Amino acid sequence: MPTLEDAYRECERITYSQARNFAYGIRLLPPDKRRGLAVIYAFARRIDDIGDGTLPAQEKLDQLEQARQSITDLTGDGGDDQVLTALADVAKRFPAVPVEAFGEVIDGCVADVTGATYETFEELHHYCRCVAGSIGRLSLGIFGYDDDQAPVLADSLGVALQLTNILRDVREDYGNGRVYLPAEDLKKFDCALEGAERSTQPQFNRLMEFEIERARGWYETGLKLLPLLDWRSSACTGAMAGIYRRLLERIAADPTAVLRGRVSLPASQKAGVALRALTGRVR
Repeated sequence: MPTLEDAYRECERITYSQARNFAYGIRLLPPDKRRGLAVIYAFARRIDDIGDGTLPAQEKLDQLEQARQSITDLTGDGGDDQVLTALADVAKRFPAVPVEAFGEVIDGCVADVTGATYETFEELHHYCRCVAGSIGRLSLGIFGYDDDQAPVLADSLGVALQLTNILRDVREDYGNGRVYLPAEDLKKFDCALEGAERSTQPQFNRLMEFEIERARGWYETGLKLLPLLDWRSSACTGAMAGIYRRLLERIAADPTAVLRGRVSLPASQKAGVALRALTGRVR
């Protein structure tokens, strides 16, 4: 039977190998919080992997409901399931962690599996809060906070990060039958994603500029969270947010790049952002 230490090590392995952008921030935390946050991301990754996997839709939905039940029944005895074993221990060590928020992550994945689309930004905003704002609130339970505004700001920062993901992955998502950009925005800019990669399509550029500016506004609000956290937690959050905001600005410099392939930052730039976050500079 794996030990609790084994369970934490497995969660760290999952996080550092798969959540690479977030790993730069997580490594800035002290050991107890670093391990705790790795567990949060490991379970969130499990949910994402179900939604993004190759199983038939009904099997995905069944597995997502099983994941939801595992949170409801979290007792501390995960048996051979190392992630659940570690998560139960995190729930005991960090009682402020709102474990039930994983249910929102699952709701978002259910929307993906069932092919949900978004007519308005309000609908997309709800989805972003489910899949990313919830992670911000779960992370706050690890960080600790005193200000009642912290969960609201963590939610806003999560929305900013998810909007950045949506813009980065617009081509890949469309190829997988998923469209996250609100239908009202596509209509406003007379933009069709089908065939967009075969032209410079001025309408697509204008749409992207609009969405990028919207994401910048969510970063501006969400980054107000940093002064409410202790130094190391602030550095962790600042590094994560800084990497994604730098990615957003790279997309802004050439919006059609997202139609040609996956836009990313080199490891050296990510490391540089993390170092600046340690000094309280996030940009």
